[in-house]
Amino acid sequence: MIDHLDRAELGPLFKEARLLKKMTLEQFYGGIAKHVNNFSSIENGGRVVGKRLAKDIIDYHNISLKWLEKKEGAPFLSNIPYKHRQGGKDVRSANESLEREVPFYNIQPDVVFNGADVFQEVPEFYVNFRPFNDCTAYLPIYGDSMNPKFTSGDIIIVKEVSNLEVILWGEAYLVVTNELANKLVTVKLLFPHSDHTKLVLRAANPEYAGDTIVDKKAIVKLFIVKGKVARKQL
Repeated sequence: MIDHLDRAELGPLFKEARLLKKMTLEQFYGGIAKHVNNFSSIENGGRVVGKRLAKDIIDYHNISLKWLEKKEGAPFLSNIPYKHRQGGKDVRSANESLEREVPFYNIQPDVVFNGADVFQEVPEFYVNFRPFNDCTAYLPIYGDSMNPKFTSGDIIIVKEVSNLEVILWGEAYLVVTNELANKLVTVKLLFPHSDHTKLVLRAANPEYAGDTIVDKKAIVKLFIVKGKVARKQL
């Protein structure tokens, strides 16, 4: 039982356990949850880990409760992989719901992204809808620049992409940039530029004339818009 543990103190202890194993965030938490970036704020004490998630982490890595509570004894009870300790059943099956759920952030994208690495805000809830369960997040969109493709108040479903050389031209993307592009965060249609090191960002609304040219090296995060929930459907 973990009821007696102070969950506000668990984050830094999980970080210590992770570093003892010489593992990255992805390696340490990837078998437990789909979205591992949020664990950075948990480890740094900026967010309190949930009771269920804390139990999953402790069980997965077989972390000693005595060590977590009093820093006594060995931090790990064994090095046997969790799936073998469960009679061959992988922890991903036990936590299948965690992998199916995609976070919804009820806030504008330029506020959600307080830095390049993670969604900084706490999700309002999680969505389990199979066609989009491989996506990264649900977000509301505001403004008229993407009319009629998206109406202000619609919810877009985005999926992070890692290769800027593979772009579906003419499709909508959520683009997150650094200081080189004034930290612009916007949803626009993407088109090729004559200079292959640049991208053309274009509004869907013809009343918003003029393209925005952005260097690829200025893009720190790129998400393709996979779908939407129209405001009139809510």
